[in-house]
Amino acid sequence: MFFDTHAHLDDERFANDRELVIERAREAGVGLIMNIGYDVRHAQNTVLLTREYEHIYGSVGVHPHEAKHFDEKGLEELYRLAAEPKIMAIGEIGLDYYWDNSPREIQRDVFRRMINFAKELDKPIIIHDRDAHQDVFDMIKEEKASKVGGVFHCYSGSWPLAREALKMGFYISLAGPLTFTNAVRLHEVAKMVPLENLLIETDCPYLTPTPWRGKRNEPAFVVKVAEKLAELRRIPLEEIEQKTTENGKRAFRITR
Repeated sequence: MFFDTHAHLDDERFANDRELVIERAREAGVGLIMNIGYDVRHAQNTVLLTREYEHIYGSVGVHPHEAKHFDEKGLEELYRLAAEPKIMAIGEIGLDYYWDNSPREIQRDVFRRMINFAKELDKPIIIHDRDAHQDVFDMIKEEKASKVGGVFHCYSGSWPLAREALKMGFYISLAGPLTFTNAVRLHEVAKMVPLENLLIETDCPYLTPTPWRGKRNEPAFVVKVAEKLAELRRIPLEEIEQKTTENGKRAFRITR
């Protein structure tokens, strides 16, 4: 089976057909899904999904876009939600200097707090890094995030940066942009990262792979990411399917 390690199924764009989307994923061979809670409300929604569907697991955290809204009351709620049995990680957390939806100083403060939150709970982290590579890596090192490890989600950096992430014990997750013809740097990363350190994801409803680019993304489409990865590495799709699922279960400590 395939494992979509990063989805947002509680997004409002799935409000009218969520159950059908989940069923299409099953039919496509997607046997595990990690739903990502990126603020308190979406963390609450994620917990509900993990309770309703046996094959859906989740994470809770504060996205850098939402950092400006985070407060102590929100932290208390995240503690409560993180205690749920199928909440396996803290994320997505990190820095986003492309959109700058939250002031950078606040982003850095919340990222630091979320790393320490994860360390306290002994859960891996899911990292969002956009145009903030140096600060993200510096903070990971300063806060000793390698103690819990985790994933660089929807990786968009270079191979040398990926190599540094691997040295710290993190996984590299590839999404729809891998299928884009002009993604030369990402193609290099896909070929260079050891297979045992790779995950696949959709980040749905965003970042839809070719040939559906421009439409709403969904977990079933993670198969296209796997197919492109198999093509680039010149190995059977079945090997990508098996290895990335094993890696995802190991990364998020899923034993089913």
